[in-house]
Amino acid sequence: MTAEDEELAGGTANAGEVVRRGEVVDRPAPPNARALHAYLRGLREQGFDAAPAPVGVSEDGREQLTYLPGDVALPPFPGWAMTETALASVGGLLRGLHEASAGVPVDRDTEWPSELADPDGGTMVCHNDVCPENVVFRDGRAVALIDFDQAAPGRPLWDVAMTARYWVPMLDPRSAAALYPPGLDAPTRLRVLADGYGLPAEDRAELPGVIEQVTEVCRAFVEHRVAAGDPAYARALAERGGWDRWDRMQGWLAEHRETFTTALLPRGRRPRASRPAG
Repeated sequence: MTAEDEELAGGTANAGEVVRRGEVVDRPAPPNARALHAYLRGLREQGFDAAPAPVGVSEDGREQLTYLPGDVALPPFPGWAMTETALASVGGLLRGLHEASAGVPVDRDTEWPSELADPDGGTMVCHNDVCPENVVFRDGRAVALIDFDQAAPGRPLWDVAMTARYWVPMLDPRSAAALYPPGLDAPTRLRVLADGYGLPAEDRAELPGVIEQVTEVCRAFVEHRVAAGDPAYARALAERGGWDRWDRMQGWLAEHRETFTTALLPRGRRPRASRPAG
């Protein structure tokens, strides 16, 4: 790294490996980089410019993408990133991604990442990792998504559920207190995210259950990384309460499923937005 390079903070898997050089970000390339770059170009052809544009892949296994200016929230997450305005804008940004992604053919010859992907699969590529560290903000609103390493075919609802887990957050209060500002009301914020996305009624009824499925997959993801000896994930697991924390989170979600469903489908109102294709 030269004196002019800027190391970009954030992330766990690529911590310390992402560098900005002027208007280009240089980072480790995922195994499916060429198919992923084709997908990113396809998004732009569909009019979605809120994702990095691919520049190239080097022979030493690194990729170059355009830099997207703005602010990214890092843990512990600041209040400006957790306002309801910010949350609604995340939902709208995700909806824009899905509408564009529905028009990009899926490369079925590529082995897409499976660890965080929708086990039911799907006919469009989803991001699968819309955590605060992967959303770029300007003036308090979400304007771009980065880090598509976990992108894979799936249902839009799976992506919404994964996003809700990080942004509502769908965590028990004790777990949330470690990284999020106090006083966040999960049922209300889940509704704000769904409204910002324009989630249709039938998907709202399913969302709490899918969030529980997403949480199971995220736990398995951490279990796999820890079993493989990944020090970053082992350290994070230990610092955040170990497997007892995961047990507590999953029990809390099941206990409050009806509360979340009620918040999403209040009596007398039926959302009218249509779902994106896929």
